[in-house]
Amino acid sequence: MERPGELVPLHYVSLGAQGPEDVVPDPHGRVLTGVADGRILRLHHLGDPRAARVEVLAETGGRPLGLELLPDGDLLVCDAERGLLRVGTGDGTVRVLADSVAGERLRFCSNAVALADGSVYATVSSRRHSLDRWIGDIVEHTGTGRLLRLGPEGGEPEVVLEGLQFANGLVASADGTFLVIAETGACRLTRYRLTGPRAGRAEPFADLPGMPDNLWREGPDGPIWVALAAPRVPALDLLHRTAPAVRRAAARAAVRAPYRPSGTTGVIAVDDQGRTVHHLARRRSGFRMVTSVGAIGDHLVLGSVWESGVAVCARPAAR
Repeated sequence: MERPGELVPLHYVSLGAQGPEDVVPDPHGRVLTGVADGRILRLHHLGDPRAARVEVLAETGGRPLGLELLPDGDLLVCDAERGLLRVGTGDGTVRVLADSVAGERLRFCSNAVALADGSVYATVSSRRHSLDRWIGDIVEHTGTGRLLRLGPEGGEPEVVLEGLQFANGLVASADGTFLVIAETGACRLTRYRLTGPRAGRAEPFADLPGMPDNLWREGPDGPIWVALAAPRVPALDLLHRTAPAVRRAAARAAVRAPYRPSGTTGVIAVDDQGRTVHHLARRRSGFRMVTSVGAIGDHLVLGSVWESGVAVCARPAAR
């Protein structure tokens, strides 16, 4: 992979709330995000820090993570505590679409995507570790992440893929023939075929220089933007090759130790062949643990599960 370009910060917009984990631009140039206290926020005028404004849309009563804007303006919300939700952005109503799967409570729902046929696919990051113990799953390398499908008729979702390493961001290809899944714990993107002779199968899509988190597609034919929450850690790669008992012991230690994110942040954009279109990084960044990225006009907007605001950066020139 070629040397990354510079991720150039322009300004920071405080939200007065912790952890805008996912950021999703809407057609009007605003940004939707969910924060740790359960609120869904709409952010206005992020390009001008003096005019920026925060609007509260709804409260989920849980911990919203990945968001997906629906064609009618409502929002799919993956809530780590409450499951898969639909939130009315006009009236703030919150409706539970699914809170169980395969006889288990649906927890640590991470990202979702709605397809043209009315079905919804969603990721579950871990069946062993909860959100507040997420680092335990990264260290233990449990491979308990899942991909779920909720049919247009609703009901309980079905498990269509298991064994994922901290399944996270999720987007559909431009032609709707496959999904791209971010596997945070494996530093890779995985393709899940929806159609054709390989339908229902997963295969490698792109190896990455860091741990991918949320994914966002820029328009129907644009690139897939990938937030890199942390750089690849060689010692962690080695640990993942050890026996399960060793990894479990390391995970127990990791969840007890204070965590401080790396000062290196980055984002990548890839096309539907998995080729890198943009790669931007910044060392010694004051804004840490980038978990999402979206584009508005000439700006990139970065979200973070760690920070209490969003960062606005310069957008790279089109290639």
